[in-house]
Formats: sequence, structure tokens, C-alpha cells
Amino acid sequence: MRVKGLAMMLSGLEQISSPSVELEQYATGGDLASRWLFDISAFGDLFDGCTVVDLGAGNGILGLGSLSLGASRAILVEADEMACDVAKSNSMSLGLEDSVDIIRVTIGSDKVDLGSADVVISNPPWGRQSPRADRPFIEEILSFGVTAHIMHSSEASHIEPYFHERGWVVDRYGEADFAIPAMYPHHDKKRGKTRAAFWRLIPPERRETLPDRS
Repeated sequence: MRVKGLAMMLSGLEQISSPSVELEQYATGGDLASRWLFDISAFGDLFDGCTVVDLGAGNGILGLGSLSLGASRAILVEADEMACDVAKSNSMSLGLEDSVDIIRVTIGSDKVDLGSADVVISNPPWGRQSPRADRPFIEEILSFGVTAHIMHSSEASHIEPYFHERGWVVDRYGEADFAIPAMYPHHDKKRGKTRAAFWRLIPPERRETLPDRS
């Protein structure tokens, strides 16, 4: 599948009809999700037969897109019941329900037991409504101990030092505009955008397997 084809498919997914401002449920657009997933694939982290964890899955766009690029299993982790229902509906509409596990838990409060996974992909809350709302997601990624890709505000300065201090390799590899439709009362524009950045996070036990770029 090509980038454009994946973007068209992901853009047609059902969205959450009543998103929660407290959970910072901002939908990742199909074009952005497609380009990001192809970047992850280019690193070799999204490969045929792999198991992907979509942490804070929303409507399932990243996990379902991963299946379309060769992953054999997508674990969608989400706290919101409505979002879980939408993700289930989307997986069924694509005929992927047999490859999808939907786990409803609150990151940071509930225990998450995912078994074996190859890569974690996450667009966590950025903390615009509740400071440090992303911290439980970051700590969960640390506990998983597998390569992860995270999307966050381009202004976020805490990600690199937080993982570096714990021995992880951190690669900030790109930026893109993140569209923000006017869907909450505090929005005063019909449509806006903010700048997002992308990080690749590699745990200490995988450092020795990385190629020498020097």
C-alpha cells in the first residue's frame, strides 16, 4: 500500500462523536497518520508479522494503519468507553477485527499486561488541559521496554532528557502540522493547527544492535 492509499483509508474511519476535552481527544488526521506510519516502517520498527501497541488509541487509527502495513496484531489501549466502541467498529469495517485486541484501561491507574509486543506507537495527551498528563504514558513506555515512537508537541523539551537519563537512545526525527478542528467550547476558530514532533525511543538492551552512524 502507498502513502496516499493508506491516508485515504484512514481518513474514512469513524471518529469519536463526543470527544473529551479532559482526555485531550484530538483526532490524528489520516494524512498525518499515514506519513508517520510509513516513517516508522522505514526505520524497520513496523514490519511484517509484528505486534503493535497503540497506546491511547482513540478511534484506533494508528493500530489499524499498522495492520495495513504488515503488522499481524494490534493492541489498542484506551481509557474511554466510547473510543473503544468506535475502534471496534472501525476494525470491523476494515475486516481486521480478528487481528485487533482492544484493552480498556486508564494508563497510570490500571495495570496493563500486554504480553509480548514489538513496538509501541503513541500520540499521548500533551498536557494542554492537565499538566503532566503525558507522564503515565511515558512511564508505561519505559515499563514495556521495547522500541517506541511518540508524537508530542514540538515545544516539548522533557522527552529527550527523561529517556536519556534512563539509558535510552532518543532520536527526534521530524515535525509536521497537527490539525485542530474547533470541537471544544474554548476554541475560537473554525480550524487551527499546532506543530507536532516525532521521537523514536530505543531501550538500553537494544543499543548494541543499532548500526554505527558515525
